[in-house]
Amino acid sequence: MQAKGFFSAFKDIWIIDGVRTPMVDYCGALGHISPTDLGIKAARGALQRAGVSAGDIDSVIAGNMAPGDFDQFMVPRHIGLYAGVPVEVPAIMVQRICGTGFELFRQAGEQIQSGAADVALVVGAESMTRNPIAAFDHRTGFKLGAPVGFKDFMWEALKDSAAGINMIQTAENLAKKYGITREQVDEFASHSFAKAVAAQASGFHAGEIVPVVTEKFELAGYASRGIRLQGKLTEVAQDTHARLSPVEVLARLKPVYEGGVQTGGNSSALVDAAAAAVVASGSYVKAHAKKPLARVVAAAVVGVPPEIMGIGPAPAIRLLLQRCGLTLDQIGRFEINEAQGAQTLAVARELGLDMTRLNVNGGAIALGHPLAATGVRLTITVAREMHRAGMRYGISSACVGGGQGIALLLENPEIN
Repeated sequence: MQAKGFFSAFKDIWIIDGVRTPMVDYCGALGHISPTDLGIKAARGALQRAGVSAGDIDSVIAGNMAPGDFDQFMVPRHIGLYAGVPVEVPAIMVQRICGTGFELFRQAGEQIQSGAADVALVVGAESMTRNPIAAFDHRTGFKLGAPVGFKDFMWEALKDSAAGINMIQTAENLAKKYGITREQVDEFASHSFAKAVAAQASGFHAGEIVPVVTEKFELAGYASRGIRLQGKLTEVAQDTHARLSPVEVLARLKPVYEGGVQTGGNSSALVDAAAAAVVASGSYVKAHAKKPLARVVAAAVVGVPPEIMGIGPAPAIRLLLQRCGLTLDQIGRFEINEAQGAQTLAVARELGLDMTRLNVNGGAIALGHPLAATGVRLTITVAREMHRAGMRYGISSACVGGGQGIALLLENPEIN
């Protein structure tokens, strides 16, 4: 029986190249910067890395989850304009929570394949630090003695009110379902940190990072934007959360819930970052003699029960492989977002995944999970890793709050 869900197959859609900013810890060096400006920085970097003129862009597709300032309605439009994209080119905001970055590629592929665009700029930007303290029920004023409804937007948004549980609790549900222990989760997290540190030391991560510096973003006839680093900083050039984290150190951390397996050390780190890529048709690639990073083969999106939302990548990957006529052992590398350690282990167990092919340069536990930027980062990373390792196929994937899973299949153009 064919599984339900969205499936999109692409014949001649290519990622020319992409970059990301460093992923910097919550309330750190990027914490005062608007997600729009982080997105502009990544967009400009992606265009430069791809060697594509902003004038060639036909569509801007951007994602950002939480408002980082009062420009929220204009995020995709401002990213496009200040990246140099012609004023006539439209922009759209995409939202699929943790799957947003993957959805950007899916929609770019569909736009290009339909003939609506030839080249698309995809950008995911997120400031976890600038998630607001918000209220939704005081437009008509404050009543004497009534509760004041201001709450932490990020903390409240992590709770699924339909299921009555938060994202950490969904991982705890998977730990119970799959018999995953605290020791196993800590061991997985420790390996994630170690792999990230090694990839940082080898220069692998630096190969996809565009350093953030103080600079202005000018747009003729309009207000200037820009980035201003604080204090004595002149450049932010590397991820900040990765550090060696032995199992015995992680084991000392208290679980979020008594008797649970998830802690602050084996869950995804809170970071601020943006990532961007240029996606184009095969005709554009050939006409401009580009050597693309990867071919976007297909995308799949599925729904799963909200209370075990973290299992989402498993059925999404199964649908992807089923419809593409491939088997799991044909996929050389997997980048599956490490929302929580138990969640990623549950996906691996459900699929019977070879762990030596999973997140080989570290995952979100070590590097961070900047919601809308994550899918773009994972897709760029797996494409680059396929080249480094000489692998033909790679998959990037993530679970999605509310109960979804999304996955992209990429092919290395150097191997056929």
